[in-house]
Amino acid sequence: MRVGEVKRKTGETDIDIKLNLDGEGNYEIETGVGFFDHMLTLLSKHSLIDLKVKCKGDLEIDGHHTVEDIGIALGKALSQALGDKSGIKRYGTSYVPMDEALGFVSLDLSGRGFLVLDAPFDMSKSIGEFDVELVEEFFRALATNGGITLHAKVFYGRNHHHMVEALFKALGRALREAVTKDEKIKGVMSTKGIL
Repeated sequence: MRVGEVKRKTGETDIDIKLNLDGEGNYEIETGVGFFDHMLTLLSKHSLIDLKVKCKGDLEIDGHHTVEDIGIALGKALSQALGDKSGIKRYGTSYVPMDEALGFVSLDLSGRGFLVLDAPFDMSKSIGEFDVELVEEFFRALATNGGITLHAKVFYGRNHHHMVEALFKALGRALREAVTKDEKIKGVMSTKGIL
């Protein structure tokens, strides 16, 4: 089984993450930030990756450390579960409409962490206790620590909940494609021989 497990404890957060790439999209999410729980639930469901996330963070300050550190731990768990990446498709792309919003994610499990995020967010907005600016913090932490080249875009939208939700669903669906094994792929999908 392709499983990753990361425990990360700092002066700001205490995180326990476990994932199974060959799951069914089952989830147990407890971050203390309601909207972020919702987004991670969608990520699990649409990727079909079983995901358990438990975090105690310094929410008396704000959600920044919690969201970013979960991105770090999730990226490391994903990398761990992928192992040498033998047989995976490597690339994944998804467009997801969410009412008036359209989100897009294209990614490469290249081992090279890089983020391009283009979204018309009003960075002063919050969705519940979740600051919209934390979307970029999470995506960057995930990409950097998971070794993912990650391009994400919201083409248009008015409702910030819908725009963010479209991105997380697209991320899940793109990950599903990229981590899927293909019996025609021998070794890794690279002329270098490693990823």
